[in-house]
Amino acid sequence: MGELKYKVIKTREQYYEYCNELERLDDSGESEGKYQDEAELLMVLIEHYDAEHTIFKGEFDPVELLKSLMKDHKMKAKDIAELLNVSKGYVSEILNYKKGMSKEVIRKLATRFAMRQEAFNRPYRLEGERMMEEEEDAVAQEAVHS
Repeated sequence: MGELKYKVIKTREQYYEYCNELERLDDSGESEGKYQDEAELLMVLIEHYDAEHTIFKGEFDPVELLKSLMKDHKMKAKDIAELLNVSKGYVSEILNYKKGMSKEVIRKLATRFAMRQEAFNRPYRLEGERMMEEEEDAVAQEAVHS
């Protein structure tokens, strides 16, 4: 039996190497072709490393998670817009809780940051929903004090 192409990730350098390789496979479209098993193996190895080394395990809503990842990777809204192939305004609306993340956005973010899609596919409140809830609370408080 020959040398394994991929091994359990033990260093940050190896982690980034595997993330870059997964991104390369995804960008080239090879992650869905004959290299699908390779891409899936990379994803499993990366997710395992993330589970062992990630501090925020579920603490953030998807927008806060994205903001944290952008900070860690020194990315700006325009970088995310290019990655997602959307306008900077659309990314700004996501970051300001004005728009939700589409399935396509979630898939691309999960692939880029080598995370499970579930990390970005969790419910969170949009700005309009927050404002309506605050108004309902104010009306309820007013009714109590009348």
